[in-house]
Amino acid sequence: MKNKKVFGIVALALILVIVGAANCILSMLSARVDLTAEQLYTLSKGSREVLGKLDQKVTLKFFFSESAKDMPASLKSYAEQVRDLLGEYERAGKGNVVLETYDPKQDSDEEEWAVKYGIEPQQTNPFGAPIYFGLVAVCGTQEQTIAGFDPRMESTLEYEITRHITRAVWPERPVVGVLSSIPGVLGEQPNPMMMQQRQRPSRGWVAFSELKKDYDVREIAKDAESIDDDVKALVVLHPKNLSEKTLFAIDQFVIKGGRLIACVDPFSFKDFQANAQQQNPMMMQMGGGQAGPSTLGKLFDAWGISFDTKKCVADDKAAVQMRGRGGAVVTDATVLDLGKANFEKDVLTAGLSQLMFPYSGAISFKPTEGLAFTPIICTSTNGACLVDATYLQMGPEAIRDQIKPDGVRRTLAGRLSGKFKTAFPKGPDWTEGSTNAVPKVVAASEKDNSVFLFADADFLSDDACVQVVDTLFGQQAALRGDNLALFANIVEQFAGREELIGLRSRGPSDRPFEVVRDLRAEAEKKFRDKAEQLQKKFNETNKKLNDLLQGKHGKDRQLVSRELESAIGEARREKAKTQKELKNVRKELNADIENLGFRLKTINICLMPLLVILFGICRALLRRKR
Repeated sequence: MKNKKVFGIVALALILVIVGAANCILSMLSARVDLTAEQLYTLSKGSREVLGKLDQKVTLKFFFSESAKDMPASLKSYAEQVRDLLGEYERAGKGNVVLETYDPKQDSDEEEWAVKYGIEPQQTNPFGAPIYFGLVAVCGTQEQTIAGFDPRMESTLEYEITRHITRAVWPERPVVGVLSSIPGVLGEQPNPMMMQQRQRPSRGWVAFSELKKDYDVREIAKDAESIDDDVKALVVLHPKNLSEKTLFAIDQFVIKGGRLIACVDPFSFKDFQANAQQQNPMMMQMGGGQAGPSTLGKLFDAWGISFDTKKCVADDKAAVQMRGRGGAVVTDATVLDLGKANFEKDVLTAGLSQLMFPYSGAISFKPTEGLAFTPIICTSTNGACLVDATYLQMGPEAIRDQIKPDGVRRTLAGRLSGKFKTAFPKGPDWTEGSTNAVPKVVAASEKDNSVFLFADADFLSDDACVQVVDTLFGQQAALRGDNLALFANIVEQFAGREELIGLRSRGPSDRPFEVVRDLRAEAEKKFRDKAEQLQKKFNETNKKLNDLLQGKHGKDRQLVSRELESAIGEARREKAKTQKELKNVRKELNADIENLGFRLKTINICLMPLLVILFGICRALLRRKR
């Protein structure tokens, strides 16, 4: 018996030693498995490619007020997730990425560094110390700061970190070309005549004014026969009546690896206004003017893109209310107010909530060898249809009868990716009037490339992007919706590192219980039904009381009082009964949720031990049987 006890103690000690040794060995291994449903701790291919191309060291300085007493528990949990993801960057960097963690306590050197780097202090308690939660990517003398992490922007977390690393390592300003048939989008250059008359030159559209802060924006002529080699991305805005030579220049630009953002339009109201103003200012006031549609013609045909220049999208579920003729409020289903239900899951739209697309067309894709099309922004399924674009200048009343939803979800914007082939295999129709020699045709791209297509050009105009507000400092442009954010995201992907295009949108780490949500929704529906029934009973009682009081005089007053008292008593009893039923519904809801929570906790706590016990019992039975 004594020997058995000693043997048991020794065996237990050996098991503990083996388990400890196994933990030490496994902790030193680099093998990791991400079992989260949204792969929250796995870097995307684009991030790994960026880290693999690093040729100099990048230091990630992570500032988080971990010791702050007023730190919300939700923010602390999110900070752990950010820290774990940064650890993945350090591991994937293979020595070129160094992670440093700082706790900027009040009046400490760490707090001074956080302020110096531009980390924004957050005040969770008006009487407490500020908290810091941000990141700085440092490479040599270059610094890129994420001033604050917001849990609501969790879906773009990896994209933001990778983007700041690329900006720190490769700080040069990329060249973005802009080719537009709408005059004045980039503003006007000042001339002596304007200076003498004290006229201010047009600043251009806000979308492109903001672009100039981070990029070298270069205007490309509408009749350009080539695109400069240093242009990283080309924005083609409302390409109306482009010559074959210009289309060929765009074609070769894409095939050679240039990134294209094309905004075509069946009806551009900005082009309509510009034409009216140039022809006759009086026509502008009368709503006159001519504007033609835009398309990329042969390029679309070669890429498998269909775009009907005579049709505009109408969507009753995204209609906007506006002032019509005579000041009356009208609903315009061709000016689309789009929300999250219209966005496909993509890093470009992950942080967006509202977009405005006025008088947009629709894009469709026919399967083409080597190319794939990904819809990004779409209409609703049950409220959309196509209407005749020629009626748009007459106002929303003119097209109201044409709106008949056909159950088709149409694409307003999307990404075309793959290996592109030229639309001019024999070259363009090069006339003798050209200033350049006939260029050599590159038939197909060697590497995968991407083109982003919009079926609307006016979504970038100031009318759709901003609204002018009066402030103490004069009139200022305030953002309207997320149009500018979407445009900035696309340019960042296309003009920045090519690896950023492949970054996916991360899913949320906080995943609600679907069963709990369904239970709550069902109970709330019951609650609403009961509330409607109660209101209906109240209305019936009031009507009954009014009928009793109407036309009663003299001797009938005593009878009225008795009837009224009886009716009031009945109404009170009905109200108490209904309120009790509502209370029971709530009790049942809470009971169902509590029971479900108890079952889940029981499973989480007891399942593994039960499995171990069952395994032991089965093993013992097998041994005894042998």
